[in-house]
Amino acid sequence: MKALILTAASAALLAMTGVASADQALAQKNACMSCHGIDKKIVGPAFKDVAKKYAGDPKAEDMLVGKVKTGGKGVWGPVPMPPNPQVKPEDAKKIIEWVLSLK
Repeated sequence: MKALILTAASAALLAMTGVASADQALAQKNACMSCHGIDKKIVGPAFKDVAKKYAGDPKAEDMLVGKVKTGGKGVWGPVPMPPNPQVKPEDAKKIIEWVLSLK
């Protein structure tokens, strides 16, 4: 029984890791990682800082997906985020879900 529980827990962890890796790869493919590090600021804020700032905000996901598409300025300092209209809406949603899941 313990072996079964450990196997199930391991499988769940691997599945979650695979999703996170896929979404991180999607962020890399769409050049998000050129300006954002996971845990360090590059040009824009670190993704973990974004996750921390918007933790518990039920409107954050939709707002951030919009910022990916249209850009933004003034929230994280003087450097504006350029619009990224080439990012598919479903990809932007997956990327933002991944960013907000970072701890």
